[in-house]
Amino acid sequence: MSLVPQFGFFELMLIAVVALIVVGPKDLPKLMRSAGRMVAKARQMAGEFTAAFDQMAREAEMEELRKEIDDLKKNNPVADAKRAFDETTAPIDKELREEARELNEAVNKSVGDTQTDKTKSDTSDQSAAASEPAKS
Repeated sequence: MSLVPQFGFFELMLIAVVALIVVGPKDLPKLMRSAGRMVAKARQMAGEFTAAFDQMAREAEMEELRKEIDDLKKNNPVADAKRAFDETTAPIDKELREEARELNEAVNKSVGDTQTDKTKSDTSDQSAAASEPAKS
């Protein structure tokens, strides 16, 4: 259903005849000029309204896109996968670090014991060497 009435040729002729009779032939050009300006102004206002409406629709669409982008940033699937991977590997990583620390302590203790044994054997060798010349 159209809000703008549809005028045919006969309707326009009837309006022209009535306007000619009511206004007269002298003022009819002024009336037609004024009517033309009013129609042009109405079309301009309708165009501005349509442009403003379209602009509002574009802004609403842009706002929806911004919200969607923000949601995607918040619900980043790569970050979620990384977080899940880290949560899964954290206990394994902790256990491996503990084993490495214990192994490192065992190696350091073994090296320390070896150095202590070597120092004792060096001391024993020096004592034995010192006692041998005394016997000869």
